Amino acid sequence: MTLSEGIPGMEYVVESTRLNEKVGRRLEALGLIHGTQVEVLNRKKNGTMIFKVRGTRMAVGKEISMGIYVREGHYERTGN
Repeated sequence: MTLSEGIPGMEYVVESTRLNEKVGRRLEALGLIHGTQVEVLNRKKNGTMIFKVRGTRMAVGKEISMGIYVREGHYERTGN
């Protein structure tokens, strides 16, 4: 699945990225690499994804989030 399909409150693990080289390198420099855990914080109606990676909040547009492939991790928030 792609990050754009992520559900707020869920954690995912980055499997791969399929982005243009410049964007891919920038995200890698920010710590978004294979095996990194990300938590989806919010998904805006316009497609913007807000997520937390390595303790930092990031926001990317829909096109970029569709190029980040993830697998499900575990729930970060239990609601308690």
